[in-house]
Amino acid sequence: MKIEWVGTPNHRTGRNGRKPLAIVDHITAGSYPGCLSWMQNPVSQGSAHYLVLRDGRILQLIKDEDTAWHAGAVNKPSWSLYDGSNPNAYTIGIEHEGMPGDGLTDAQYKSTLWLHGQIMAKYPAVTLDDQHIIGHYRIDSVNRPNCPGPKFPWAQLFKDLKGENDMLDNLVIYADGDTGAALILSQKLGCPMVHKGSADKYQAAKKHWVGVQGTNDAGNVYYAGTNRTDTARKALE
Repeated sequence: MKIEWVGTPNHRTGRNGRKPLAIVDHITAGSYPGCLSWMQNPVSQGSAHYLVLRDGRILQLIKDEDTAWHAGAVNKPSWSLYDGSNPNAYTIGIEHEGMPGDGLTDAQYKSTLWLHGQIMAKYPAVTLDDQHIIGHYRIDSVNRPNCPGPKFPWAQLFKDLKGENDMLDNLVIYADGDTGAALILSQKLGCPMVHKGSADKYQAAKKHWVGVQGTNDAGNVYYAGTNRTDTARKALE
């Protein structure tokens, strides 16, 4: 998987000292490229951090550490983590190309599953439950009651993120600063890339450690030394 940077002026730099603690999923109610153009148009005053297209491409409009304008209007919320302040400051928005009545394509689902895993790995506060991964309708139940729509695959998404389909059997651990090798493994295996200190929250059968020396009896795989990127690549060919 890869993320393509496209950018948009519709954002605020920084998060007022906050960090993401939840993912908000959306449906664009329109098709690409029109939906992207609208989020890049200052007139819209709207945006999201990511846009997942029906062909599986992942576009990034805004850096995670900056604030997107995707869920700021709150109207009869049913979200327990809403604290009375602008939710944009502590959420990451993912738009999905499509209409509210559409289901995700297979390619789109695989991409958003991978993207959710990457965000969760980067931000440990985004835990796997229905308060930390929500639909837009949980924030605005009046004007966005069908976002991301009745066919959004919540059950499958949570099941796969929990690893019930072996998503985490080969967990990639970003252990010691070698992001290049870790990204290769992460993208090849379709698993999260996490920091060493966050590894324990994943109960994987097999962990790939990048940037450390040594072996153990748990079946874990280690990549280290000057050739660790090539070793990681060859191991997954």
